[in-house]
Amino acid sequence: MPRYLMLVASLVLVFTLTVASLAATATVHLPKSMAALGDSITRAYNTGPSAYSDYPASSWSTGTTASVMSHYSRILSGGSAIAGKNFNDAVSGAKMADLAGQVSVANGRQADYVTILMGGNDVCTSSEGTMTSVAAFKAQFQTAITALAQGSPNAKVYVLSVPDVHNLWSILKGNGSARFTWAVFGICQSMLARPTSTAQADVDRRARVQQRNKDFNVQLAAVCSEYAAYGAAGRSGTCRYDGGAAFNTKFVTTDVSTRDYFHPSLAGQTKLARVSWAAGYWGP
Repeated sequence: MPRYLMLVASLVLVFTLTVASLAATATVHLPKSMAALGDSITRAYNTGPSAYSDYPASSWSTGTTASVMSHYSRILSGGSAIAGKNFNDAVSGAKMADLAGQVSVANGRQADYVTILMGGNDVCTSSEGTMTSVAAFKAQFQTAITALAQGSPNAKVYVLSVPDVHNLWSILKGNGSARFTWAVFGICQSMLARPTSTAQADVDRRARVQQRNKDFNVQLAAVCSEYAAYGAAGRSGTCRYDGGAAFNTKFVTTDVSTRDYFHPSLAGQTKLARVSWAAGYWGP
């Protein structure tokens, strides 16, 4: 084939692929509003200039801090008209029993996209015996999801798995400052009590708490998969579970705040945003 014909053929191929790519992008309908439900992780607690306070600007979900590259920032950069419609309705300290109340707020917003990260405070409690039961956790989540399906019938719902609290113990149990902070403030004693103990009772306790963590995620996946059944006829909303992406992410020490050695640091929020986005509706 003459050289000029090869050049023409190459240009035609590039043009065709470019048009196909633009067409594919055009079919992705990014949301124009979003609401985040959950607890202190979604409120980006302890990531701001003031210690021991919420700083939602750095939230993995709705935040605007550039370095975090939250879901909101990614959607905005994709050309969506979502600017200013990033509602963070999460509440620090919330448990699954509180999700229904947050859903009522989100339903009032009629957001196109709703993220849910809840359950950390159901597994991280003052003792193993005060953890939420699996049955109660499922029932509470189902009640909230039913209300969301009925009140925001067209929303895309994204449910994140509860992060692995055993991983937190594993990476920081050897840190004296972390152990001191956990003990003084009574942080997640169900898992973090007597962090250096190798007594069989403590080893077994940690294993049971981690199993509860896993059992909660099984329920999140199961209820989310049945989401369509909870709504009204003619609705177009869907529910997507992250497939365990948040739970399976191995956070390192720099991903954890040195103020309380429990909540994600700015780096942790960034990692959570990246990992959860990749497993979500518009990830790669």
